[in-house]
Amino acid sequence: MIDRQTNTKGLINHLSQYITDHKKNLIESVLNGRTRHLTLVLEDIYQSQNASAVFRTVECFGIQDVHLIENQNTYGINKRVLKGADKWLTIKHHNQPNINNTPLCYEVLKKKGYTILATTPTASLSIQDVDVSQKIALVLGNELHGLSEEAKEAADMRVKIPMEGFTESLNLSVSAAICIYELMTRIRSSEVNWKLTAQEKEALKLIWYRKSIRRSEIIEKKYLESIK
Repeated sequence: MIDRQTNTKGLINHLSQYITDHKKNLIESVLNGRTRHLTLVLEDIYQSQNASAVFRTVECFGIQDVHLIENQNTYGINKRVLKGADKWLTIKHHNQPNINNTPLCYEVLKKKGYTILATTPTASLSIQDVDVSQKIALVLGNELHGLSEEAKEAADMRVKIPMEGFTESLNLSVSAAICIYELMTRIRSSEVNWKLTAQEKEALKLIWYRKSIRRSEIIEKKYLESIK
């Protein structure tokens, strides 16, 4: 009997025949820069173009996971803005009906060792002063009201982007980009082990190979039948 790990390695090797060397090298490079040390959480975002722009920023800076809390609003894809970024991300929806999904999402994150940072303009802690040695879940609220009171109260800390103007308000995607750039720059230059494990890389490689090959499910089915 073939164990799951051996099966995964064999399947990756088999699928690699259908992928160009350039694509395989690109996937390896991206995997080496991927992280779960920082994850992003979006609570009740209702403008698809803003959420999609955040997804692009997350993917470009090498963050793998995004958590969507959908209490009032369900995320809608804006393909024009998204540019296919969601294809390479692990998107986790928290949308159980008739309950508040915010504490459920927080519970999941805390079990995985994340310190939860709620973004709010009234916070005293600057995003520039966050301790990046800890695993961080950065939570942003919707475009009109920001984060819910429960999201702020249940967070481990509240953080803000320092601003000097009169308006003291930024677009959601701009806020996310500033925070992600600040945190990821410091994380990558730190001594913390922020990279994916070998097992995580292998699991993602298989997912990305499948997404890179046309009708990969047929190729995979034939391969698995051949090794039974």
